[in-house]
Amino acid sequence: MLRRFRSFFALLALAAALSFVISEADARAGRGVSGGSRGARTYSAPPPTQTAPNTAAPIQRSATQPSTPSAPSAATTTGLAGRPGGFFGGGLLGGLAMGFLGAGLFGMLFGSGFLAGLGSFAGFLGLLLQIALVVIVARLAWAWWQRRSQSQPAFAGPSMRDNATRPESMASFLGMGGGAAPSGTPLKIEPADFDEFERLLREIQAAYSDEDLNALRLRTTPEMLSYFSEDLAQNASRGVVNKISDVNLLQGDLSEAWREGNSDYATVAMRFGLVDQTLDRASGRVVEGSTSPTEAKELWTFRRAPQGDWTLSAIQQT
Repeated sequence: MLRRFRSFFALLALAAALSFVISEADARAGRGVSGGSRGARTYSAPPPTQTAPNTAAPIQRSATQPSTPSAPSAATTTGLAGRPGGFFGGGLLGGLAMGFLGAGLFGMLFGSGFLAGLGSFAGFLGLLLQIALVVIVARLAWAWWQRRSQSQPAFAGPSMRDNATRPESMASFLGMGGGAAPSGTPLKIEPADFDEFERLLREIQAAYSDEDLNALRLRTTPEMLSYFSEDLAQNASRGVVNKISDVNLLQGDLSEAWREGNSDYATVAMRFGLVDQTLDRASGRVVEGSTSPTEAKELWTFRRAPQGDWTLSAIQQT
């Protein structure tokens, strides 16, 4: 049994290492990490669209702290371990499971092996473990189904401009939804706004490629500027530079748009092509990437102050 657990943990470690390599290889602006702020909706998933039908990755780094009313309950944040009675729960089953675990640990301490203290109950312990696994899988499936049923798909088309007059989503338009009503009031996005989003996509990628912090400062919020500055500093310490070219928006649509206080927000799903390369600063040798165009799909949130221009406020992966 212990050998099986060792193999399982080894697979988990390998998967974690591969995910780290993949995220590091994604060197364009954003680096494959979801970060930034979306106002009161920072920790709420944007509605899916035709361009990004899957749930967006949650914000991983943000200056916005979760508010108390929207914070998940203790049962949600702690999972099975947070239930009354500990990981095994309360009642007769919990008492039996804790007793069997104590007997196994007693056997290990006295050199008889983990199952020595259980005697004839070893087979029964295996049955309990199987039942526990079934319960855990069922709970995860139920939680996934609840989240899925609460998501309200947005009306999305092949072009951002085709969605200029639609409501941000059916839930927000009717003031309904699977849970609490979204914060803020729905905001209408004009065709000129979509042109601005497309222009910002190209200009921010170009400024990041040129390591032009002044250009980034004009087009991003101070929070996003700090993240980009950190990424560029890491590139400099590694002796590399990220070069991005041929940025071309292939498809985009609106996920949601709202007014919150004195600020306007718009989250847009965009699929775009680009040439993304990481070069050695000294020799110009290609370290990562190639000259062949690649595609990326992300959700960008833009923020606009009163009488101001749109600026990039957050990037989320799909």
